[in-house]
Order: sequence, then C-alpha cells, then structure tokens
Amino acid sequence: MNTTQLLALDAWQLSTLLTRRELKAEALVRACLERITEREGAVHAFTALDPDAVLATARALDAGPVRGLLHGLPIGVKDLFDTADLATTYGSSIYAGYRPRADASPVALCRQAGALVLGKTVSTEFAYFTPGPTRNPHNTAHTPGGSSSGSAAAVADRMLPLALGTQTAGSIIRPAAYCGVVGFKPSLGRVASGGVKSLSPTMDIVGGFGRSVRDVSLLGAVLTCDARLSGWRDLSTSDSPRIGFFQTPAWPQADADVQRAWAQATRILSVQAKDCQDVTTPFNFGDLIQLQKDVMTFEMARALSHEHIHHRARLSAPLNSLLDDGMAMTGEQHAANLSTVAQWRQRIDALFECHDVLLTPSTTGIAPEGTATGDPLFCRSWSILGLPSVHLPFTTGHKGLPVGLQLVGRFGQDHHLLAAAQWVQERLQG
Repeated sequence: MNTTQLLALDAWQLSTLLTRRELKAEALVRACLERITEREGAVHAFTALDPDAVLATARALDAGPVRGLLHGLPIGVKDLFDTADLATTYGSSIYAGYRPRADASPVALCRQAGALVLGKTVSTEFAYFTPGPTRNPHNTAHTPGGSSSGSAAAVADRMLPLALGTQTAGSIIRPAAYCGVVGFKPSLGRVASGGVKSLSPTMDIVGGFGRSVRDVSLLGAVLTCDARLSGWRDLSTSDSPRIGFFQTPAWPQADADVQRAWAQATRILSVQAKDCQDVTTPFNFGDLIQLQKDVMTFEMARALSHEHIHHRARLSAPLNSLLDDGMAMTGEQHAANLSTVAQWRQRIDALFECHDVLLTPSTTGIAPEGTATGDPLFCRSWSILGLPSVHLPFTTGHKGLPVGLQLVGRFGQDHHLLAAAQWVQERLQG
C-alpha cells in the first residue's frame, strides 16, 4: 500500500490494520510525515513537530503489545493542551518556548490508549478570535475557522487521522464545517480537562476531529473512558433515530449554501428515518446567544487575569477589549446568568422527549475568504447548554468548499448521538 492509499483510509480503518498487525505504526507515521513535508508550507497546521521522537515511539509500539483503542494512530494536539515533550504556547507569544512538566489529562489518556502525538496544532490566541497562520486546505485563500484551526486543517488535509480540539463557543464544530471533517463535542463534563488552558469552566469542552463518525467515536471513547461511544459497530441499519429539524431563530442568517444543504438533508432523512418533525422553537431560545457571550466574557476575564494584568501589551486588541468588558461585569450579574443557564439546561431537555437528536446548522455558510475565523452563531446556544454535538460534512457550496450540518444530542447521551450520527452520515453521504 503506497502513501496515498494509506492516507486515504479513515482512522477506524487504520486502527483495524494496526491492531491486526497488518500495518506498522512506524509506516503510518512516516506516511503522515511525508504528507506534512509536502503540504505544511501551504496549510501551516502545526506549531511543533518532533519526527525523530514520534518515530522512536512508533517503533516501540510495533515491538510491544496492542495498547488500546488508539494503538499506533498519529494524532494532533491543539496548542491549548499541555504536552511534556513539545512546547505549548496557547497561541500567544507570551508563552513562546514554554515546556510544561506534564501532559494534559486528555493527552495522557490518548497516549495510554496507544496514540502517537505527532505534533502540536495551531490555536488562535488563547482560543479566541485572533487567528494563527493556518489556512483552509481546500482553498488557502479561505479560513479554516477557529479556534481549533490547525487540528481541523491537518485532519482535512490527511496529514494525520485524528486531532484534539476544544470548544467554548464554536471552536470544534465551526472549523470542522469549514474544513469538511467530522467534529465531535462531547457533553459538558464528560472529559477531564486538567492541563488544558481554561477559558470558561461553564462551557469549555474537549473533543476532536476525524474524517468519519467512526473515527471520532474511537477518540471519544478514550476521552470519556466510556466504551459505549465506540459502539457504532452494533448500530442496526434499520434502527433509525427520531430526528427533530431545528433551524433555530438564527436561520435568517444562514446563506444559500447552508439552505441548500438543509433542503438536501431534510429531503433524504424525511424519507428514510422513521420519525422526522420540525421543532417548535422554545420561547426566548434566541436569548441563549447573548447569554453565552456574557458568561464567556466574564469567565475568560478571570481565567486570563494573569495575562491581562501582566502582559496586556502582548495581547491582541480584540482580546484586551473582551477582557476589559469581562472585568467590568459583577459577580452578581454572573451568578444570575448561571442561574438562567441552569434553568435553560433543564428546560431544553424536554425537546428530547420527542426527538433522539436535533438536526441544526453548524455555520452561516462556507469558510469565509481571508483569515477571520468566522461566526460561531449556530454553535453558541449548544455550547452554553453543554449538549453533545457532531458536525457532519456531506456536500459542497460555491467555490467547492465544504458544507454540512450538525446533530445535537441529549445531555449525557453521547453514545446515542454518535450512533444516530453514524446512521445519518451513511444516508447523507450515500
């Protein structure tokens, strides 16, 4: 099997070959490094690489027993995660050359399951809006999205099969949509986040990217330590989920590409799913967008207080403005907002009495031209609610750039969401 054929395989297919010892981890790493050498000059997905070290680790894996679900799979790690063997900068010059003493918890879990950390991937500045150098691999004149820009772009460009990311507003789903890969954001609190730079404890979620639902289910099972997330193998093709079609109050801001994707998906699923219904928008659901912004602004100002106080001149103007606004907010305001969040989380659960999953837009359109990372409008509500979501790419818009939609699941029912996403992906891509 040549390099092109090898890199065309999804992570779950590679995993099967690796665990059967029909493929060596070293051979896969060499193929990924060859692709990186070829494409990194255009895509700029990485902040740190150590080829010799990862090749040595791959040889050790090949000589030993199968380690776990991710045995021999190269992964990218967003530069928001601490890594003991690679520099961690959080997307900021403040931390240039910083070497943590330990891996972040999700990185440690992935290594324990046999993953090979191939490199650190670009993050925007402290996972906010100021972009890094990464470009969209489908068209380098366009953004890959943010803040998990390098992870999404590297997976999309087949530099590696899996990558870690984080989401506070839309930082997994949006770059997954712009780059045309599958992005998985678990339920809030399902993944340990020690050693991941905190922005907003109310919303920060660790997840990741692959090229299929089966890929992210493997990664999700390791991150959550819940084997049910990799149970896609047991999903019956006749066991269709109940799907709620939920455009949300932000629908008027979806462009023609998203509207065409919506029409295509709802037409296919209405015929093949046992139960599809339009969702009636809960009263004041649109208020969640501003609520998400307010909670994030307050919590980011506290989480980045050291950087804001001692390194203000090295922060971008947009980030300084956000942190100034957050410091002006009172604890009383924040407590009231958190109370409202709790009420909404309880209230929204009623939607899942009638629907197993909700189909909803991921973005307002294709990846914008330029470096601005795009609008997380269609992700903010699900982030503040802490619900699991999966972006599914299945078509293209103008300029040939990817378009897809996201599925949102019930809180804590991540395995059911992934099973439904596998069912939907097969039909939309079939």
